Amino acid sequence: MHDMSDEPQPQQPEKGWAPRDPQAAGAPKKRGRTGWRRLVPTWRMALGGLLIAAAVVVGGFFLGYHLVQIPAANALATQQANVYLYADGTVIARDGEVNRENVTLSQISEDAQHAVLAAEDRDFYTESAIDPQAMVRAAWNTATGKGRQSGSTITQQYVKNYYLRQEQTVTRKVKEFFISIKLDREQTKDQILEGYLNTSFFGRGAYGIQSAAHAYYGIDAAELDAGRAAYLAALVNAPSQYDVITHPENRDTVEHRWNYVLDGMVDEGWLSDAERAGLKFPMPQKTTISTSLSGQRGYIVNIVKNHLVQNDIVDEAALGTGGYRITTTLQKDKQDAFVDAVNDNLMDRLDQENREADTYVRAGGASVDVKTGKVVAMYNGIDYVKQYTPNATRRDFQVGSSFKPFVFAAAVDSGSRTQDGRPITPNTIYDGNSERPVQGWPGARYAPENEDHRDYGDITVREATDKSVNAVYAQMATDVGPDTVRETAVALGLSKDTPASTTPDPPSPSAWPPPASSTWPRPTPPSPTTASTATTR
Repeated sequence: MHDMSDEPQPQQPEKGWAPRDPQAAGAPKKRGRTGWRRLVPTWRMALGGLLIAAAVVVGGFFLGYHLVQIPAANALATQQANVYLYADGTVIARDGEVNRENVTLSQISEDAQHAVLAAEDRDFYTESAIDPQAMVRAAWNTATGKGRQSGSTITQQYVKNYYLRQEQTVTRKVKEFFISIKLDREQTKDQILEGYLNTSFFGRGAYGIQSAAHAYYGIDAAELDAGRAAYLAALVNAPSQYDVITHPENRDTVEHRWNYVLDGMVDEGWLSDAERAGLKFPMPQKTTISTSLSGQRGYIVNIVKNHLVQNDIVDEAALGTGGYRITTTLQKDKQDAFVDAVNDNLMDRLDQENREADTYVRAGGASVDVKTGKVVAMYNGIDYVKQYTPNATRRDFQVGSSFKPFVFAAAVDSGSRTQDGRPITPNTIYDGNSERPVQGWPGARYAPENEDHRDYGDITVREATDKSVNAVYAQMATDVGPDTVRETAVALGLSKDTPASTTPDPPSPSAWPPPASSTWPRPTPPSPTTASTATTR
């Protein structure tokens, strides 16, 4: 028999094992999300999206910080007015398209600095350039009626004023954001505050707190007390609407804002409760129509500008940019007295509409300190806004008797003699009759008239000088020679372009001596004007 035990045996299934039924159902599948649940992201999706968004924001920040550079200042922010002063520092006039006079922070009262901070950015010295909390707080205060406070920091407002434009666009806000951050790293807080105070608009055409102090209270920024400073600080929010003179109907709103500023100063420890309690609303002065160049002021401004440019004291382009404080030698009391004298004794007595002889009457003159050569007063015309040309310096009018001292000085200095050989001295006798022909004058007959056609007969030079006899000095000028007279006049300080004669032909009876130069008399230094630049920011 064959032994079956040695043959391989089929493998037996383990206990509990059963063949898989191909028809049997598998384990139940996990149900997928259906309906609205499919629209809700999973936590993994939410986390991934958040990380991507954060990466985009961070990347965008660094890209923007790299691409946005601090630009040059805009043209409006750098323009200033030139300020023209009397010898004692009193303001004569301001000129320029922008009424702004930049001052340093030390020239602005602490009350003014604190008032603006209380109104616009109380955390300025402790915060960064961008303050999200301030934006939220400002929105909340405005919505709840607790007072309107700007959501932008002072740094952001300064960037908008000085570097950018005022349009409300996303692009401008983005630039403002990055420039503010960079500026905060490059400038001190004091520098930024100074710039802000010099560029903010306060209404009445005033840019900067110095011009605002003058426009509303007639004082310098250094003189602003807490009450006045708080009003100016309130104006920044709505310059035109908060002017209580032009909009008296807004008085309650303005006083509410004024109180808000003062309360902020108290809260920050910048103003005591006692000082706060004693303050009353400081009404600003009335507004006036802009007449900064009316009267004699416009003439003076143009004469001074011409003097500075023609004598290479200040470049014309630099003068046009503004920012100069120009002190003249004019004295206010003498200037006012001179103008009053001309008006009282001449201009107010004219009847140019009904009296033909008065039709073309013009007046002009200057008062000069004979010891120093300084011009202390001028009269140039009835009003700069009515008659542009300054009569005191125009060249188409004859200087008349004011030139006679130059003629006599030239005669003595050169040792001149009369036509018959006599030396010219104070005692030399001349023919003083009106309209007598001048001897030695080349060309046609020249016979000047004396005032009122008066005849003096034989008269000494001394008496002819005292009575301003035209006939004598016309003859003396011919005896000395026009070129010699001109050389003496130039040596005494008149302009080098002063002509020896007004015409090559024999002049009319009043045409000699020649007209004065259009520049200010300059016998010796010092110059009639001195210029110094104001702080640029």
